[in-house]
Amino acid sequence: MCGIIGYISRGKKEDKQPVIKEMADAIRHRGPDGEGYYIDEDIALGHRRLSIIDLEGGTQPLFNEDESKVIVFNGEIYNFKELKVDLLNKGHKFRTKCDTEVIIHGYEEYGKDIVNKLRGMFSFVIWDKQEKKLFGARDPFGIKPFYYYKKGSEFMFGSEIKSFLKNPNFEKELNKKSLKNYLVFQYDALNETFFKNVYKLDPGHMFTYENGEMKIEKYFSIEYKNDINDIDQLVDGINEIMDDSIKHHQIADVEVGSFLSSGVDSSYVVSNAKPNKTYTVGFEGEGGFNEINDAKALSDILGITNKNELISPDMFFDAVPKVQYFSDEPHANLSAVPLYFLARLAAKDVKVVLSGEGADELFGGYASYNVAEEYLKYRKVPFGLRSAIKGAVKHLPSFKGKHFLTVGGSKLEDTYVGQAFIMSNEEANSLLTDEYKSDLRYQDITREAFEAVSDKEEVLKKMYVDTQLWLPYDILLKADKMTMASSLELRVPFLDREVFKFSERVGTDYIVKNHVTKYAFRKAASKMVPEQWSKRKKLGFMVPFRNWIREDKYYNQVKEVFNRDYVSEFFDVAKINKLLDDHKSGKKNTARKIYTIYTFLLWYGIYFKDYAY
Repeated sequence: MCGIIGYISRGKKEDKQPVIKEMADAIRHRGPDGEGYYIDEDIALGHRRLSIIDLEGGTQPLFNEDESKVIVFNGEIYNFKELKVDLLNKGHKFRTKCDTEVIIHGYEEYGKDIVNKLRGMFSFVIWDKQEKKLFGARDPFGIKPFYYYKKGSEFMFGSEIKSFLKNPNFEKELNKKSLKNYLVFQYDALNETFFKNVYKLDPGHMFTYENGEMKIEKYFSIEYKNDINDIDQLVDGINEIMDDSIKHHQIADVEVGSFLSSGVDSSYVVSNAKPNKTYTVGFEGEGGFNEINDAKALSDILGITNKNELISPDMFFDAVPKVQYFSDEPHANLSAVPLYFLARLAAKDVKVVLSGEGADELFGGYASYNVAEEYLKYRKVPFGLRSAIKGAVKHLPSFKGKHFLTVGGSKLEDTYVGQAFIMSNEEANSLLTDEYKSDLRYQDITREAFEAVSDKEEVLKKMYVDTQLWLPYDILLKADKMTMASSLELRVPFLDREVFKFSERVGTDYIVKNHVTKYAFRKAASKMVPEQWSKRKKLGFMVPFRNWIREDKYYNQVKEVFNRDYVSEFFDVAKINKLLDDHKSGKKNTARKIYTIYTFLLWYGIYFKDYAY
């Protein structure tokens, strides 16, 4: 696990050395164990290393045999030993025992098709010195980040945006199109980031950059088959492929620990992997969500040491600016803060942890996938009639049943955003100044995903949308950024190519059955973990933020940020203060909206106004 950085620019090597080093130093937290550089008249590459495999010999940048190609790589390739055997048989010569080298030799042997042979998490670039061509790729699920800056002849790329700010040719400018839909999604759902001309390479995509032109291609697609409808076959298949994945994800030359909550996903991973140590956090005080007792109980049953920490409100609020800094873009998932503390706790002992991200998207674990009985019955009414009823009631004052009739009379494509839906298009625009309002609706952002699975059942449509947006740009983004902030590698055995191939085959009747989400997986988990863990509903990190900001101390902290001198550029200050005051008085629960605004303002203060973090 590492951090990569680079930029293309004609010029003298000696002029590039201080620039690329400063860019790499900005992401030192991703790799404190070492640094390496490659510079020629066309390109500068930098690498920060966190030593996990081949501790002595895995230094990057790394070359092929004749040094005509050079790679910098972030991630882990779990099938590198199998790939290495094939490449040795084809005559390739290896200098190290690390996984990085199979990618560059694989590129020599298979060309771009190497991306379809890699089992793991990755973002990398390979520079061909002779052809002056750059090839790069990001893993199928977006576990590892990859950003690039393209403006005119300037081209930069790397693991984190903050490193670009150290390049004198980077023009820092706010992307005004991002804010409105951030208020809807709680994360940046656009391809262009909050920094103008900085883009994300989407998961499952690769690119070639040559002669100033960037060509991006998709190499990975989801293809739901849902052709296994025997529960015993599903249970055995899930347990077999997960056992294989977890074994591969434990390959390391250092100790591997695991995060552990009270939920079924991490409990399953821990019960299979049986690491020496597990790590858990909870919240102090009344109303604080605390999984420590349940996590410790399972660890005791398995004979594993559990280390844990309670987070106080002061600790939470002190950490929020740090979370925004390390996230690169504003991020309003409250659970990023406890994850920040969890990573710090684990990093005291280990360099690598396993975690349960991805199980919900692959096997159908979210509550929104479980449609209430009354909706199922109402949807049997012809859509034209339901739509007419919706039109008749939507402008009426609020009454019991209005939301039911409105949602029930809408198409899924018009109402489903994903696991976070903070504000409607209209409300988001109503809070913004004219300069930041946007006609781009969340439906415009989700449309491409819905169209890709237009012939599928509703639960598959939801799962697909979440896999395309929520998973990479919320769940995995915070997982990567919060763990790497503490120089900790996080591995996610559910998000494995082979596991995914099997998950695509789960019959839809066994995704949600009898209103039990993740049904097939829970049945499989019942063979691995105690019953009370396999049957638990999904909770996530339940942060008591809404209670805290009704206390004067924390209300005033948010109030101060809401009234900084730069806020009026973006928001109607009176309206956002009313949101805060209505919440404090108990008139409404607007905590999620408040936190989404609060985190953007903190992020902007750090990156554009030099506020401390």
